Amino acid sequence: MKSYLAAAIQLTSVPDLQKNLAQAEELIELAVRQGAELVGLPENFSYMGEEKDKLAQGDAIAIESEKFLKKMAQRFQITILGGSFPLPVDNTGKVYNTTLLIDPNGQELARYYKVHLFDVDVPDGNTYRESSTVVAGTQLPPVYFSEKLGNLGLSICYDVRFPELYRHLADKGADVIFIPAAFTAFTGKDHWQVLLQARAIENTAYVIAPAQAGNNYARRLTHGHAVIIDPWGVILADAGEKPGIAIAEIKPTRLEQVRRQMPSLQHRVF
Repeated sequence: MKSYLAAAIQLTSVPDLQKNLAQAEELIELAVRQGAELVGLPENFSYMGEEKDKLAQGDAIAIESEKFLKKMAQRFQITILGGSFPLPVDNTGKVYNTTLLIDPNGQELARYYKVHLFDVDVPDGNTYRESSTVVAGTQLPPVYFSEKLGNLGLSICYDVRFPELYRHLADKGADVIFIPAAFTAFTGKDHWQVLLQARAIENTAYVIAPAQAGNNYARRLTHGHAVIIDPWGVILADAGEKPGIAIAEIKPTRLEQVRRQMPSLQHRVF
């Protein structure tokens, strides 16, 4: 593993596939111009809209999203994490909430179907039933082992509230953990940062958390603050509340230092 720059992209995705991909491409190019070699996009990067509209366009969104990720990886010679997009599941009328990791040759390195679905009545009056249109994944997320970038663990949004999933990634050797999200504005103001810092600290790993920000559609408001956090829990970069990027250096020396100073993973009893 070498030192390198990583970027967490922040978008305001809307119910317009092509508009979202154009916005994402612009910010990916900005990150690459600043030297990023590893780039993460947020959950639902290619489409955020009413559930019925998402399902109606499911095939097109899935095809265009995957094509876009491979094109961006090859064009800019980066490794890219496609935060998530809907992938239709045969004979169900539903989709998987899917994330893909793509290498600079446009080859798929890893994929993960979100296992924890956001079925929550938020105190601001909004109700979310992700399970009404999404099939939960049945496999824990993978870790992709990269000699250059470190061991990359995958997850999606609501997963962040389930520490056992991240302990699984740590057990598999994750050095860098992706947590792409479309966190609600109401929960985000209280929980987003502290949850991400906890996952970084307890697993002594870098966290890259791309995010949705602003008014995506109707009453759907997302928190923003895409961040990169180091293994000690220090926030290295924060994209704020508007579309943009958080970019920071991932350092193997920092990883080794923190794990040496705080060897908590070696002290586990259970």
